[in-house]
Amino acid sequence: MQRVCEETDAVKREVENRKGDLRAADVGLIISVWKKLQEVQKEISDLETRKNAISAKVRALVDEHDKSTLASLEEYTSAREEGRAIREKLGQLYVQEGELEKEHYCRALRLPNRSHPSVPIGDESQARVVELVGEKREFDFKPKGHLEIGESLDIIRQRRLAHVSGHRSYYLRGAGAGLQFALQNYTMDFLQKRVTIFASVVYSLDPSRFPDLNLAGTGEVGVAGYFMDHAVNFKDLPVRTVCSSTCYRAETDTGREAWGLYRVHHFNKVEMFGVTSNETGEESSQLLDEFVMLQKEIFSSLKLHYRVLDMPTQELGPPAFRKYDIEAWMPGRGSFGEISSASNCTDYQSRRLNILYEGNDGNLKYAHTVNATACAVPRTVIAILETHQTKEGTILVPEVLRHYLGSEVIEKPKYTPIKYIGPNQPNGQPYCLL
Repeated sequence: MQRVCEETDAVKREVENRKGDLRAADVGLIISVWKKLQEVQKEISDLETRKNAISAKVRALVDEHDKSTLASLEEYTSAREEGRAIREKLGQLYVQEGELEKEHYCRALRLPNRSHPSVPIGDESQARVVELVGEKREFDFKPKGHLEIGESLDIIRQRRLAHVSGHRSYYLRGAGAGLQFALQNYTMDFLQKRVTIFASVVYSLDPSRFPDLNLAGTGEVGVAGYFMDHAVNFKDLPVRTVCSSTCYRAETDTGREAWGLYRVHHFNKVEMFGVTSNETGEESSQLLDEFVMLQKEIFSSLKLHYRVLDMPTQELGPPAFRKYDIEAWMPGRGSFGEISSASNCTDYQSRRLNILYEGNDGNLKYAHTVNATACAVPRTVIAILETHQTKEGTILVPEVLRHYLGSEVIEKPKYTPIKYIGPNQPNGQPYCLL
């Protein structure tokens, strides 16, 4: 809040540049409520000090005088009355403090992080292409989309699932499921020598016991929680962790990518999360660059054509100081699609989660955090299927995945796929036994 008060105009510009319901006018209100809260807390502190002094005075009078004479002692009775008035006033002030804290933090916690000076200002159209990697594959046939490919190979099923799990759900079958596990295992093995710690993520599924907990949208949430209320020793920084987790998204904008694996309610991904120091102000930027380099190595090894984007202000989440997106070329879609991102959150998350590091001098300081997706499985599957498809309808498996999948080619099934006999038949007549 000290920075918000001292650099109010800069904070207002930051709020206006970001996407969200918080506007510049809210910054003034946040400061106003904060100052009222400070005044109330100062008054509480002064009254608590005075109350303690009066309590000490009353105890001294009790020790010095006979109990039978205390009631007639003006100094004693006036001290008791003042103490009673202070306690009544404190009760009112503590209620006021609670109301002001609630009003303040409801808005203040939504203030975004600062943006890196090089971050473009505006919406996604202002994203700056940092690097274009690989060559766009040329086809001598019209490339198919991943869902058409997946259904043809019987490795993806997304139709007729309303009775199972609703819209935007899917099955990966056979080589489709194998490709998912291959990507996860390959990515974890790739990062094993480059990352300090492997971590798992815990989910709660019982709303009757934990009504205020939700399924996480990213593995970053669980790993950040691991470091919450803990301090890392300076000599162990930066700490690099990786986890493989299932993620859950509402994807309420049903008009976009209604079919296929691009926008789904649940998916698996491998996530990197780092904790670093803030001695020079450059440590977290260096760790961000390191994570992006690892992402690039993974996607290059999968023989994908992709680009790295420096994302503009409206595409940054509130915690992000800077964010890079990686978009792969998806021939079936005829466009680039996001497959990964990496964000430097500086001390935004650590201040809220109380993640600290202990310096060589023994003092505790707020750490910086960095997160990056190493592999979001469904979207990487899209890029692989659409990039490595053949005219014959098969898929050439990237060399680095062949060991995990046990095959060089995903071929058309030699069996007869199961037949739908449910109620939604083209002729309106479901199959039934006589």
